[in-house]
Amino acid sequence: MEGHLVTYLVIIIFCVIMSGYFSATETAFNTFNRIRLKNQAEKGDKRSALAIKLAEDYDSLITTILIGNNIVNILSASLGTLLFTELLRSEDLGATISTVVMTVVVLIFGEISPKTMAKNSPERFALFSAPIINGLKIVFTPFNFVFKKWQDLLAKLSKSEEDKGMTEEELISIIEEAEEDGDFDKEESDLIKSAIEFGDLVVEDIFTPRIDVTALPIDADKEEIVKVFSESGYSRLPVYENDLDNTVGILYYKDFYATAYGTDAPISDILKPVMFVAKTQQVNDLMKELQEKQLHMAMVTDEFGSVSGLVTLEDILEEIVGEIWDEHDEIIEEIKEIGEKEYIVSGKANTEKLFDTLELDEEPESVTVSGWAMEALGRIPEVGDTFSEFGISVEVLEMDGRRVESVKVTDERPSEDEEESEGDEGEQSEEEGIIK
Repeated sequence: MEGHLVTYLVIIIFCVIMSGYFSATETAFNTFNRIRLKNQAEKGDKRSALAIKLAEDYDSLITTILIGNNIVNILSASLGTLLFTELLRSEDLGATISTVVMTVVVLIFGEISPKTMAKNSPERFALFSAPIINGLKIVFTPFNFVFKKWQDLLAKLSKSEEDKGMTEEELISIIEEAEEDGDFDKEESDLIKSAIEFGDLVVEDIFTPRIDVTALPIDADKEEIVKVFSESGYSRLPVYENDLDNTVGILYYKDFYATAYGTDAPISDILKPVMFVAKTQQVNDLMKELQEKQLHMAMVTDEFGSVSGLVTLEDILEEIVGEIWDEHDEIIEEIKEIGEKEYIVSGKANTEKLFDTLELDEEPESVTVSGWAMEALGRIPEVGDTFSEFGISVEVLEMDGRRVESVKVTDERPSEDEEESEGDEGEQSEEEGIIK
């Protein structure tokens, strides 16, 4: 082989290697873990700091990569044509063979292989590549400047009014993908999603309804108070005068036993102030207010000013970390699976949580399952009543006065396998009809 052909071949090999380098660099900087490299940079790792700096100026980085990649690809294609033309002594055949060979070579060694390797170890390759690509970025500064102005012009011409911020749904999707990839376990994923969704909650979503509130009249005798504290297991109880709408304070277990029990002192002297909040107040705002006032509970009022129930700091925390049980609590499983697509559900269960369990993409209008049953039936339910909505069948199992105690929920929607089976049967029936 003549000397200049060897030179062509060496330059082509170098160009393919550089093409692979640019492709791998692009993949590495698109997929590396920024948090991990930021932590390394804060510990004094200069390469990590350089990689983060390059990634933050992404427009210049990608322009440098594209300029370099196009130069080496075009150069390798041109030299490949010259090489094969001289080897085959035919311009047409040489150009055709060169196109086929260089396309396959660049595709395998300049695109697929390096990108796969970089995707498997993005941080390692980004650290290796950072000094080199930073040097090339300086060399290509004039080109980067021109292309930056061109990008700015295009950005102005195609400016969108859409909000580019990440939505809550998109963020939750990222968390779910991370869980599927094994970056989070289910408990960690649920905790993060609960924290993300926390800002959407209002007091009405989490409060204890009035009928379930344990409270004391202001004139209750000491032994009655002892009995209520003992039976309820609560450490704080609302105290009212005449009825719960006129709640006058909160009685603390420790204050009662320390200063009032066994004495003639009235409990009105040791009551803590009571806080009233609206059903529609945001839960995160309520939590800040409770922390500022150093309180643990608040009475919830409706639009008419009547007390609808109460909400505690524990109720708020449970929305993030899940149920918190202590030694006095009777552990109740609000949604219990009893069979395939069958559940026993407490009437007190949150309807939204039930819909999430059923993977039902609907917005419930009632907060509790009991309220959902009343709304669907249009009256106070009775044991044995049934109704169906959204492909879900519900049967009332128990009543507690005028409130639903428990229901049986059956998901009657066909699964994906059943839908596919029905579709196949339908196609088969059509084919049989055509044959007939």
